[in-house]
Amino acid sequence: MSDERLRLLCADITTLDDDVIVNAANASLLGGGGVDGAIHRAAGRELLVHCRTLGGAKTGEVKLTPGFKLKAKAIAHAVGPVWNGGGGGEDALLESCYRRSMELAVENGFSTIAFPAISTGVYRFPFDRATRLALKTIRAQLEKEPKLKRVTLCFFSERDLAEAKSLAG
Repeated sequence: MSDERLRLLCADITTLDDDVIVNAANASLLGGGGVDGAIHRAAGRELLVHCRTLGGAKTGEVKLTPGFKLKAKAIAHAVGPVWNGGGGGEDALLESCYRRSMELAVENGFSTIAFPAISTGVYRFPFDRATRLALKTIRAQLEKEPKLKRVTLCFFSERDLAEAKSLAG
């Protein structure tokens, strides 16, 4: 796979114009802190109203909503795992967030998607481990899914971007 379909950048994910942006959501899907709160604020009250109809989601699950006031057409709400030392299936659950988000994007006719660093904030998933896992999962999906034209990993800080670029090789 050629990495021209994978981009890494430092930006406010709520400003990106990818077809789908991924929300690092909590199980209620009703908003919270960090990127979750930022996406809910930027998308507007309609997002909260819509999310109330979804019944939440389990860790590792992803649910798609419209983008409402965002440039993105849709939001994939991915419930990442809380880090508990790595023995509770956290890697598989995080992989599921990335894989299912991309599968849902393609199933719904979208070709570009942007991810934050899922679970690396208050959920304490080690950044380097999470980033390696994200890169591996994204590259595998790009290999088998030609309809995905671009996948973006969007980081909150230049320091995180630099570390991710070093891990990406």
